[in-house]
Amino acid sequence: MKTPDRLHYTGDDAADRLIAADPLALLIGFTLDQQVTVQKAFSGPLELTRRTGKALDAAAIAAMDPGELAGIFQERPAIHRFPGAMAGRVQALCAAIAADYGNDAASVWTGARDARDLQKRLLGLPGIGEMKARTITAVLAKRYGLELAGLAEALPKHPTLGDVDSPEALATYQAGKRAHKAELRAAAKG
Repeated sequence: MKTPDRLHYTGDDAADRLIAADPLALLIGFTLDQQVTVQKAFSGPLELTRRTGKALDAAAIAAMDPGELAGIFQERPAIHRFPGAMAGRVQALCAAIAADYGNDAASVWTGARDARDLQKRLLGLPGIGEMKARTITAVLAKRYGLELAGLAEALPKHPTLGDVDSPEALATYQAGKRAHKAELRAAAKG
């Protein structure tokens, strides 16, 4: 597998480099990626390192006092629209990585036997549902060059963050996502 020098999700070079280089940062970003912009979600890992003054470490985050972590998330500007709930989800994610993957977030995918096993591993992580698991799989395949048996069949057929390779591609992806959501709302009313 190769590691891209950055993922173009935030518009902040340091944040984009962190989520590309640090597998835990990438997974935290995906955990935070709900009911906020992609930019806000994936900026969260860098902001967490800034506020704690430490590199991301799953075991250390899992061991933090939940109230302390929630306070870090709530500092203005809040790391997420729902800082308390998301602090809890990030802490649960980190606890699972520390306990189940030897504190090595990358081993979630480097230890996968095939695409089906990867999906099972991702779905076993708190805060990662089916759509996120498929998107993470696309990012790993398209940006990191992950190769696993059955991977081609496991990739989503629609555009995902795995297709984002530039700031312009992110803008196109987000416009398409907004249009798709608008179509779904219109169909639900109609």
